[in-house]
Amino acid sequence: MYSSTTTGTSAPTRTALRPPTTVGGRAGQGPAPRSSDLRDPRALAVRPPLARPADQLAGRPGADRLLRARPVDTGVDRVDPATLQTPGVRAALANISRICPAFLPRQVLREGSRHILIAGTIGRAPVVAKCLAPQALRSDQHAQLVERFHHEVAVYRAFVRHRPPIRLPRLVAADHDRCVLVLERVPGRPASRERHPVNAPTPGEVRAVLGSIRTLNLWRPPTDVFGKPLDYQLEIARFHSVGQLTDRDAGDLRGLLHGLAHTPLQLCHGDALLGNMLLAPSGPVLVDWEEAGWYLPGYDLAVLWSVLSGDTAARRQISQLAQSGGTVARDAFLVNLVLVLMREIRLHDVPGAGEEQRIMIRRLYDDAALARRAVRAAVGTR
Repeated sequence: MYSSTTTGTSAPTRTALRPPTTVGGRAGQGPAPRSSDLRDPRALAVRPPLARPADQLAGRPGADRLLRARPVDTGVDRVDPATLQTPGVRAALANISRICPAFLPRQVLREGSRHILIAGTIGRAPVVAKCLAPQALRSDQHAQLVERFHHEVAVYRAFVRHRPPIRLPRLVAADHDRCVLVLERVPGRPASRERHPVNAPTPGEVRAVLGSIRTLNLWRPPTDVFGKPLDYQLEIARFHSVGQLTDRDAGDLRGLLHGLAHTPLQLCHGDALLGNMLLAPSGPVLVDWEEAGWYLPGYDLAVLWSVLSGDTAARRQISQLAQSGGTVARDAFLVNLVLVLMREIRLHDVPGAGEEQRIMIRRLYDDAALARRAVRAAVGTR
């Protein structure tokens, strides 16, 4: 929520996911990965924000007295008047002031085609306001964007009543009708500023992120608080109708879904990209809850696996964690993974892609083929 997530590319490396049956080398694809992450369920398992230098007066007469008289504010950005004068930002500020008259804008974090993020303060408390951009209200996707924003507002209000066991921004104020959300501003940096990061997070950061995701997924709030954002049968039919899934692919996925009909759902973030995770001194903080709800087990892990193509070790850890619950958990993860990869391909495989994006698209197709084989093997073991 606090940073713009863009599409990145990764250097070609082998994936850590393999079908849950013994396979040999794959022609034309080099040596197989070292171990089968979908067969062995046994394995499982921040940089603080930079303070502004307070020694700029060092060496000057009376420096100690000046520093005592002028403490350095490390929690708020300087005001940038130019960025606050665009029509979209002015409209957003007018809506924010209706619910938070004391809001003082400090910096425009993002002014995109869908959302505007403005950092500021209310009294001494740093906050960030998220608003639906005016151009989004005039787009063809207006109804869908408004619905998703309303859902996020409802999720944050639900978290006030049922506090989750993970760190997330505290709700300050919300305007459902004008699509305004004011939240506590948490210090930290995004785990990545790219959707598909070139440089993967460190192993320690990956462990911390997976720990937070796992804690969220195991949390059991009242079932009537959150909805079911994803219709699995409808998603399979949609990708099948546009040719992304073959008849056999669709049949295999429906076969696994039939076996998962009575599987308890998991509460998932729904958009567990690294850009939606802040690495704070106290641990990962999850933001952007527009897609939160009940999914088949492993949906958040499938999202992370799909974007960490450059980190074989992280993918291996994710795969082992996803199937640590046994065959049912493995099958649910595979269904989620195929659908997530189909979505990523549809999102990025567009005309006019540059060379870096074409490399990423080829990797997505390779990952999708690998996931299909894993699904096929899983169907054969049922």
